[in-house]
Amino acid sequence: MIIDRFWAMPSKNTFSIKPIRELLYEEMRYGGLWLDPFSGGSKLATITNDLNPEIDADYRLESLDFLRLFSNSSADGVLFDPVYSLRQLKECYESVGLKVNEPTRSDWWTKRKRQIARIIRPGGKCISFGWNSNGIGKSLGFNIVRIVIVAHGGVHNDTICTVEIKGEIRYEKRIEL
Repeated sequence: MIIDRFWAMPSKNTFSIKPIRELLYEEMRYGGLWLDPFSGGSKLATITNDLNPEIDADYRLESLDFLRLFSNSSADGVLFDPVYSLRQLKECYESVGLKVNEPTRSDWWTKRKRQIARIIRPGGKCISFGWNSNGIGKSLGFNIVRIVIVAHGGVHNDTICTVEIKGEIRYEKRIEL
């Protein structure tokens, strides 16, 4: 596993933060079908989704409905950058005039992770962003291969980026002389 730490100014547009943008370009360099259920206006993925009608996105669906559009093992990768807290989730839905039935349920994230695990092909990637390094998780068949911590300083929480690959990972044994 590779672990890197960088410093950068925070931004509500996660993918505009320089070390995160560089991580995405590196991890997505082979192309394929990439999905972004919470695009926030980013056009890095092949197919984007965002609830906000003012944001340029391919779809305007609730994230779970968006993920359900795709068949099993159909995506090469997913960018998983949801809101980081249940309070932010509720505010996000209400800002576009939607009522959310799940704002206090911890399984909100779990339902989306299960859909992501279903649609990513074996060997595909999920790149997750948040305040922890849990990612999609081993129980859903993913293995962490890289973590990038972006410190923002002061009272700002770090952004933790987790790169996972679906399926078994074979590591070569390294001998250092």
